Amino acid sequence: MRNFFSCVMIAAASLALGATGCTIKGTINQITDTTSNVTGTTSGSAWWNEDGQIKPDFKTTAFISLNQENLQQDLAAGRGEYLASVSTLLGVPDDRQSAFFSAAQASYTETAGTDATALLALLRKTSISFIR
Repeated sequence: MRNFFSCVMIAAASLALGATGCTIKGTINQITDTTSNVTGTTSGSAWWNEDGQIKPDFKTTAFISLNQENLQQDLAAGRGEYLASVSTLLGVPDDRQSAFFSAAQASYTETAGTDATALLALLRKTSISFIR
């Protein structure tokens, strides 16, 4: 009985596709063409090198974009692993990170509720005086 039901469902699906003029190959081509068009224009291909690695210029941007909420929490506290990571990405030396953390925390009110781009700009501006 179960095999009969499976056969009926396959036949019904085949008839439905055939009746609409759709083919499996045409459907797959349409899906892959659309996917290629979308990923080609929105994937940020400028961020990636040929090996699929993020280019150094975009590591900080990607980190902040993906971890904004956690970074905001670290900024409020004036410490934390996300803030330490972003300070390393920005080039702040280890011996100056605690001073950077304090300066970043002082500017936290400016970053609250902003987007990742504004947060990145503020952190870069803050880090300039700590980079040798």
